[in-house]
Parts: sequence; structure tokens; C-alpha cells
Amino acid sequence: MTTKQTGTYFPAGAIDEFLPRIGRVVEIEDLQLAVFRASDGTIFAADNHNPHPKGGPLAEGIVSGHYLYDPLYDWKIDLTTGQVQAPDNGQVKMYPVKVENDQVWIAI
Repeated sequence: MTTKQTGTYFPAGAIDEFLPRIGRVVEIEDLQLAVFRASDGTIFAADNHNPHPKGGPLAEGIVSGHYLYDPLYDWKIDLTTGQVQAPDNGQVKMYPVKVENDQVWIAI
């Protein structure tokens, strides 16, 4: 584990365990995270809780580019910022990610 300004990095799995455009749930400490691999290989980690008033998991969404499309509420979420796109609004908590030696690390 490495401590940086962004928090402590925890191992989340090998890069090959994260399929492109499909979410995967990873539990670190007492958090449940939705981890996504974009088509360009970028890895994103988010709180696995939809900001919609009715909630739900985010890991079930589909990634296109750097956006997550939620199938339950038809929301579009920017994975670089966690911001829900208009006309809807909301914010998803995002976590820093790094990849070293084909291992994905997430800071919390």
C-alpha cells in the first residue's frame, strides 16, 4: 500500500480482470465500489450507489467512451468527474485509480 495525498491505495485486482465497458464490484475496507474499464483502457472507480433518488447499483451500467449509461434511470454520468449529465443532476463519488505492473490500485 502506498500513502499519497489522495489516500491509501489498495489492490483491486489484475487489469485483465476488468473487462472493457462492463462494471465490476470491488469491496475495499467497508466500501463497495463500481470499477469500469473504458475502451481506451482507462480505469475508473466510483461509489457503487446511483445518485438517483431511488438509488441502485452503478456497476450494472454500460460504459461508452468516458461516460456511464445507467440502464435503470437512463442517466448519463461522466466517469472523469462523477457528474450526472443534464437534464438530470447529481454527483457520484469517484476514487483515484492507478495501474502498476498490470495491477489496479484504488485510493480511498
